[in-house]
Amino acid sequence: MTAVAPAAGTRLPRSFGRYLLFDFVGKGGMAEIYLARQKTDLGATRLCVVKQILPALTGDSQFSDMLVHEAKLAARLNHANVVQVFDLGRADERLFIAMEYVEGFDLNDLLKRCSRAKVPMPFELAVHVLREALRGLDYAHRRADDAGAHFGIVHRDVSPSNLLLSFEGEVKVCDFGIAHANDRLFTSGAHEMEEALRGKAGYMSPEHARGEGLDARADVFAAGIILWELAAGRRLYKIDEGRGSLIEQARTAAIPELPKRGLPEEAQLQTIVSKALSKDKEARYQSAGAMLRDLEGYAASARLMTSPLQLGDWLERTFGEEILEKRRARERAAAALERGAPVVVQPIAPEVVAAPAPTPAPAPAAPSASGPLALGTVDLGPPSSQTKAPLAKQQGGKAGKVVWAAALVVLLVLVAAAVLMLARN
Repeated sequence: MTAVAPAAGTRLPRSFGRYLLFDFVGKGGMAEIYLARQKTDLGATRLCVVKQILPALTGDSQFSDMLVHEAKLAARLNHANVVQVFDLGRADERLFIAMEYVEGFDLNDLLKRCSRAKVPMPFELAVHVLREALRGLDYAHRRADDAGAHFGIVHRDVSPSNLLLSFEGEVKVCDFGIAHANDRLFTSGAHEMEEALRGKAGYMSPEHARGEGLDARADVFAAGIILWELAAGRRLYKIDEGRGSLIEQARTAAIPELPKRGLPEEAQLQTIVSKALSKDKEARYQSAGAMLRDLEGYAASARLMTSPLQLGDWLERTFGEEILEKRRARERAAAALERGAPVVVQPIAPEVVAAPAPTPAPAPAAPSASGPLALGTVDLGPPSSQTKAPLAKQQGGKAGKVVWAAALVVLLVLVAAAVLMLARN
């Protein structure tokens, strides 16, 4: 996802079908991503993420058909470790997918933040993240219809940017099915795939990089690469002189042993990594569940067991203050947008002074692609003095008339009382 502004002429907030788009997150090779607020007919509201498919791709019938098919399958996934897809449709001639909003970071962004702040991610938490991701993958791979027939779901893009970590300690795999639609463009040689696949080849299985048929073992290989990188503290594939492109390295799949870093039970960890990254599919873990069992056994023997509560606590203590403040501001802004901007009336002043010329507001900063799912806030500050002055003047005129009318009423009452007393005497 790139940190670019939304399409020219796009104004926020704006309505899009049943959603209110109020924060631009970023743009990738196939979609523009927005933070949105959905309101039901009964008045309930929730935050969500809306991915608007780019117009050029929306007009591609084969891509659209495949995306709709895969998104329908993804919408049937309901698991604690999978981002929920709850809407798919068209609005304003744009195909879109709406999904659960996870407040936190993707793993790729978190590791970048750790690097910039020189704060290492505890290895027990890294192992926990991968265990939870494998749990979600295993569920999706085994998902079957009501008749017991497996859907045959393969993620195809298991990478750090698709593992979301929340401040509640949740770990969720996102974007099931989207990569399959991207593959159609890749095989057709469409230009749009240059950006859609940028960086993804670094987590491809060798059979995926060769364009062969895929099953769950391709996702296991990608999970193995993530585990290798978390343990080694660096990327597995790099674009260096003489090493070829990422896609070429993925086809070759020459996997070095883990560097010695003093991690607990390194020999046992190396065994798991080597099996997950076997170039031969038959020698690889045959399911995400099988890899999960071995990784949990390693975590137990190495005393690296931890919990979602500990992950969430570490995230909040280390990086959460700024992000959580943005979350509260976004929620307040979204609610205010639905109610309309409040009118602020100043107390009546004896004299109204002409307001000075307005000062141009600073331009908002462009969203950063390295930030969480929703960046930036909508500024709904109080009205400026330019709007308050006319209100005060208008209210002052009305108040003066009211005072004179009240005085006249009081005078009439006093006169009437005096007349009654004289009549009694």
